[in-house]
Amino acid sequence: MSRLAIVLFNLGGPDSQAAIKPFRVNLFSDPAIIRAPWFVRVWLSRLIAGRGEKQAIENYALMGGKSPLLGFTQEQGRALETALMAETGDEVKCFTAMRYWHPFAAQTVREVKAWNPDRVILLPLYPQFSTTTTGSSLANWREAAAKAGLAKPTTTLCCWPDDPAFAQAYATLVDDAIEAAQDQAPGQKLRVLYSAHGLPESIVKSGDPYQAHVERSVAAVHKALKNQGHEAVICYQSRATPQKWLDPSTIQAIEDAGKAGEGVVIVPIAFVSDHIETLVELDIENRHIAEAAKVPVYVRAKTPNAAPGFITALAGLVTRAPNSGLCASGARCEGHKHCPWTRHAA
Repeated sequence: MSRLAIVLFNLGGPDSQAAIKPFRVNLFSDPAIIRAPWFVRVWLSRLIAGRGEKQAIENYALMGGKSPLLGFTQEQGRALETALMAETGDEVKCFTAMRYWHPFAAQTVREVKAWNPDRVILLPLYPQFSTTTTGSSLANWREAAAKAGLAKPTTTLCCWPDDPAFAQAYATLVDDAIEAAQDQAPGQKLRVLYSAHGLPESIVKSGDPYQAHVERSVAAVHKALKNQGHEAVICYQSRATPQKWLDPSTIQAIEDAGKAGEGVVIVPIAFVSDHIETLVELDIENRHIAEAAKVPVYVRAKTPNAAPGFITALAGLVTRAPNSGLCASGARCEGHKHCPWTRHAA
């Protein structure tokens, strides 16, 4: 029996009201997020965090004063352990490493090293690769692992945008949402809005494959739906800086549906765990926007969290992963110079 450590990566979130500002400062201090000289970035991070602090406190208050993301991630880890041990007979332990709040990578590296696995799999919970999410988390992990002297055979599952099992798991949730919308408004024409986290256009133009990965995810999920015949629209939420971001915005897409008299099924295609951007931004803020835009019906598809189909998809990714290497997703991002596999192959 071998010992397999799986490290689940995610953004993280404040665990108290006092943690909201430092979490946001950490987020906007990341050079992968704010691409400016360090002295400008330090100033900007505090400016952005301070300006939005009051609104952030109010939004987290709607979720009990803290982010639920760590709890959902740990639940996913426990479910994945159970699935893999039943399937492989190996001893499996999932660890969590958050990028901008506890548990940070340095702490998790120490825990993995103390457990002494035979093999490590790095599994970012971002289906679509971006330098701003997966890239930043993996760079942070490798720096921490080098400092701690963690040297084990390691496989990195850098992305899985159109993995068939992931697409099917998500399609099941979208089908449920479409059926709920049809129950609320029988005969109503619907648009399926696939809402991904936004990204400045300049980052995509520099070679980041994120937008292309989002498009691959949407194509795979929409094709797997039982409820066919609904228009698919890709849109982007959570703009944070005055730069030009990917279009259309989720708000614009909702308002366009209202103008057309069509209902909305909104799908958080880039998120696999509930957090502030699903539970507040999509469920509350954007619902108000839909009401103001006279959208006849507004239903949000559930995020996977620890849904059995999603855990099965993650288990499949892990069991198919090679014993070592950079990427086992099969996603080759030719034309995107910031794809880690492309850089490695070059």
